[in-house]
Formats: sequence, structure tokens, C-alpha cells
Amino acid sequence: MKLRKLAAILLTATLAVTTFAGCGGSDGAKDGSVSITIFNTKSEIQDQFVEMAKDYSEATGVNVEVYYSNDTVAAHLATKYSSNDPYTISMVDAKDVYLLADEYAADLSGEPWVGNTGYAISVNGRVVGFPVCIEARGIIYNADAIEGITGETFSPEEYKTLDAFKGLLDELVAGGMESPTGIMKEDWSLGGHFLSQSYEEQKDVEGTINALLAGELDLINNEKWNSLMDAFDVLKEYNYAAASPVAAEREVSEQKIAEGEIAFMFGGNWDWAMINAYDYTDNMGMMPIPQNTTDGTNEKLVGGGSKFFYIDSSDNTSEEQRQAAKDFLNWLANDAEGNAFLTETCNLIPAFSNIDASALDPLSASVKKYADAGALVEGYNYLPDDHFAICGASMQKYLSGQTDRAGLAEEIEKYWTGATPVEH
Repeated sequence: MKLRKLAAILLTATLAVTTFAGCGGSDGAKDGSVSITIFNTKSEIQDQFVEMAKDYSEATGVNVEVYYSNDTVAAHLATKYSSNDPYTISMVDAKDVYLLADEYAADLSGEPWVGNTGYAISVNGRVVGFPVCIEARGIIYNADAIEGITGETFSPEEYKTLDAFKGLLDELVAGGMESPTGIMKEDWSLGGHFLSQSYEEQKDVEGTINALLAGELDLINNEKWNSLMDAFDVLKEYNYAAASPVAAEREVSEQKIAEGEIAFMFGGNWDWAMINAYDYTDNMGMMPIPQNTTDGTNEKLVGGGSKFFYIDSSDNTSEEQRQAAKDFLNWLANDAEGNAFLTETCNLIPAFSNIDASALDPLSASVKKYADAGALVEGYNYLPDDHFAICGASMQKYLSGQTDRAGLAEEIEKYWTGATPVEH
């Protein structure tokens, strides 16, 4: 049963951990007899985690090792459990916490950080998921690039409708920016993020998913689906890589938005981990996807608590190791240096009210502004594990002109009628 559950998991990941000081010691910690392992699934911050693990180990006497794998997370975790060698702390998506909680997740209900967050995951009356961060997606903008052409201060609120947004794109083209937009080709971005937004922004999300599973939703005549696909078409029309969109490398797109060669790109605050590697301009941020709608979704980003740590509860992890793992989570949530590791070193938006977020990067600062205003559409955490790969491939076909909107709708509908829903 355990391995079958694990085989059902798939993550599009993030993070892992390690680091320094101020956390309480566990039995055996000072003499180095306690070791914990952390599974990181966010490649762009692996180096930061590994480096900080050294500092944390030296400061506390707890030996911390951080691991990353390119393998499918579900398969990787299943292998670890089948060999009786699970990680002490693992980073997973929300749906995976729900699947694993009863058999594998330690009870964290009494931990000091619980009262400082509204994003922790509880299952059957037990707090089991530690929220690592808040993430959200929408349109990344480079205001300096825009203002350099328009000569006016860029206010995202003025371009919440698709008509207004398209007018701005035309103005940018006329001013010399040949192709103002970028679209990442990756299946996780197209299928796991953009497409899923057409479910998340529905008035009845669960009803929409159930209708898709039953083969009863006519996407091509669905108002929200068409609203978002209209926006996608505009992004596609002005795409710098329109001639060969599925050949566009993510690094190139990130560099172009960072340096102002393009003005807009669909993405999330996690993109800052790549943007900051280039000669970026300072005046950047995130805005909702422009839509000609009156439902208010064009005034909100999509997101919420993203990525959760759980501590292994199996007999393969000792009580001393579990306590050391709890100490580490408390260091992240309640120690100034742990806080700084999250917000400054890893550029993550804290999910805890007690953590200072004044040093956030521009994209994360935008997301926090929307989050503080209650302007986040809640992400759907229960997509089938193969959704982003299969539906992402269909979106790639549409992006490259290999199918039309009706053909895309038919492929998505066909996928869902054979999909296995995630229990929740």
C-alpha cells in the first residue's frame, strides 16, 4: 500500500534545506552523532542549500546532508522507502502531503511556528506540512523597458483588460521593440501553470474538474477557457520566438526579460532565481494575466502556499533525528538567520507572519503585495501526476501551430476522461 501510494506521486518541485544557528540542540547533536538528510527538488537553489548545510552542521553539531535528483520525485521517494532509507525531511507538493501523511508524516502540531502561518497542511487533525514559501504566477513585466518607449510610468492596473494590453504591445512595437513578449516552452509552464489557470479561475473549480473527468465539459464553449486562451494567443502573436517557439531556451527568455529586450513573459516569482544571473533592470514586477472579463480574475495572481516539508515518521528515522529535523524547521521559521536564508539567500516569499519580507526581490515583492491584499486565486493542488507532461505537450503543439484551439480543447478533454483523480 505504501509503495503504491508513493508511485502515484509526482512533484514539480522546489527546495530543500540546510543551515545555521540558533536552533535547539537534540540529544547527541553536540558530538555529531545525529545526522539528518533533506531532499531538495528545486534545482535553482541547490547550491545555496548545500553551502548553507555546511554552516548549519558546523554551528549545531547536527550533520546535515542535502540531496537533489533529476529523477521523477515519486519514483525517487518510492525507491528510498523500498530500501528502508527515507530522507529525514522531504519537500513535496500539497497533494503529496495528503497522500503520504497517514503513513509517513510526523505530527508537527505542537511546533512553535504553527501559530504564525495560515498555510500549514493538516490531515486528520494533525499538522503535517511545513509551508516553505508562497508562490504565484502571472505576467512578469520589465517596467524600465516599457517606460523607455512610452515615456510614461507603467501602472499594471491600467492594462488588466486584454484590449488595453494589446494596445500597449502595439505601442511598444511602434516604438522599436520588435517582439515585446516571451513564452516559455516547457511543459510544466504550459501544462502545469498556464493551462491549469483555466481550471483555477472557474467559479466552481471542483465542479469543473469533475465535469472534465466525466467528459461533460465542452471546453471550446467554456467562457473562462476562451478568456485565457485569448490572452495566450496575444502572447503568442508578439512572442520573440514566434518563428520557432518550442526551440526557445528558458535561459534565453529569462535573459531577454531581465535585460529589457522583451517587456512581458508568463511566469512566476521563482523565475527570479534565473533572472538575477543576468544584467537585470531594477524596475520589474508581476501582474495578472490581462483578460476581457468582469469576474475580477484579471486583478489577481494565482498562487498560495507552495511546497511543503514533511518529516519522516517511519521506523527508519529515530526520535533523535526527528527532533533534529523539527529544530531545523523551527530555525527556518523563527530564527533571524533562518529567515534570511529563506528570503535573502533563496529569494522565497515567507509563509509566516513573523518573518520580515522587506528584502524580497522585485517579483516576490509583487506577489506579497497581492497576497497581503487577498488578491490571489487559490492554486489547484490535486492535478493528476501526468497532467503537466501530457497536457503540456498539447499546449506545445498549439504554441507551434500544429493544432488549432478546437483541436487543443479536444486533446485536453480526451486526457481528462482517462485521468486518475487525486484523492483529497
